[in-house]
Amino acid sequence: MFAIVVVGSLGALKLADWVMLKRPKLTLEQRLPRQILMIALTVVVLIVIVLAVPADAKGGISDGTRGQLISLIGIAVAAVITLSSTTLAANAMAGIMLRATAPFRGGDWVRVGEYFGRVTERGLFHTEIQTEDRDLMSVPNLFLATTPMKIVQKAGTIITAEVSLGYSVRHDEAERILISAAREAGRNEPVVWVIDLLDHVVVYRVAGLLEDVSGLMSKRSRLRENMLDALHDAGVEIASPSLVNQRRGDRGDVEMPEGRRSQWLARQKAMEEPVEARVFDKAEEVAKRTELEERRDEITARLDELAELEEAGELEKQEEASLRGELAGVEQRLEEEGDGKGNGNGEKAGA
Repeated sequence: MFAIVVVGSLGALKLADWVMLKRPKLTLEQRLPRQILMIALTVVVLIVIVLAVPADAKGGISDGTRGQLISLIGIAVAAVITLSSTTLAANAMAGIMLRATAPFRGGDWVRVGEYFGRVTERGLFHTEIQTEDRDLMSVPNLFLATTPMKIVQKAGTIITAEVSLGYSVRHDEAERILISAAREAGRNEPVVWVIDLLDHVVVYRVAGLLEDVSGLMSKRSRLRENMLDALHDAGVEIASPSLVNQRRGDRGDVEMPEGRRSQWLARQKAMEEPVEARVFDKAEEVAKRTELEERRDEITARLDELAELEEAGELEKQEEASLRGELAGVEQRLEEEGDGKGNGNGEKAGA
């Protein structure tokens, strides 16, 4: 009987591992709850095997010994959790904590320590981030849990840029030029602040709301480009204090390009596809899938609410039919994304 229990328990554990982790094609995000469940199942199987050992028979153990073995398993699990400050178990506990608190999701822009990029996958032991050079970087979950993290909101963020101008430029004129540059770059509600009054220059900071954060890096660069062009078009020189101090007083040279900005070039820049679409290709796919999953959950929750109504009117029936049609479309797109058809080139993201 004991042998049957042992073989059956280990076989069930192996089958569960194959069904939940080995057989399906899962991302790290999808594997995390299954990995946690497998750890719990392993502990349960060990306890079942100990309980199945025959007592008070030849080759058996006493009830006291069985209790001690179960206590030993509990102590071992507690010791692993307690003494795991720098081990894989610590990263696993941090991964569970990050999953529970959900400070970020797939596709989000994050800056933690010296690392900056977009989240592509969240696993039990590490989180994968795609950096601005298109590489994939694995960051231990313990590092993420113990280091202050900056997360760009999906609803939008404030982007800023600074420039130093000489005291010969009136601050109201500088503000007008910089606000114009920010508006041309597509920033909403731009503002200009005087940050510092140095010996040779005044430091200005331009800030504006960026609602579409998918092109964050390109939009930051575009803001600085527009500031540079607007200042040059207005005849305002941007030069460092050291350059001003070394300039010969009888020359009257200024450090600006000749001519005005090409309007055709400005329009071409406005129509260019943000480089983020190519640099953060995997993160873009993860962000799309995350949005689809969130929309699926919203539709399912609303359908549950409609199902609980005692008597549905005509409007509720129409809404239910519309939601079910949308849900079918969302699930189909999720299936295509899972099969690697959602990135436009027939390859699974991150493969």
